[in-house]
Amino acid sequence: MSSLWWRIFYNQIMILVAGSANLDFVVRAPHIPAPGETVLGGDFKTYPGGKGANQAVACARAGGAPTTLLTAMGADSFA
Repeated sequence: MSSLWWRIFYNQIMILVAGSANLDFVVRAPHIPAPGETVLGGDFKTYPGGKGANQAVACARAGGAPTTLLTAMGADSFA
């Protein structure tokens, strides 16, 4: 493989991740509840997540090729 051909081919590589993008709701609790037990939650935070979104972030951070995420977004207040 000629080095010129490889440079042309390599510059055209991109990564497309098709997958989910979610908003994770996390509530802290003093302990893991036993079966049937109700535990009062404390601190509440939201974090970006989803298998596709996490993979796209990992690819983009690794570098080497431009990365794009293809996903569907909702129309609620968290979208």
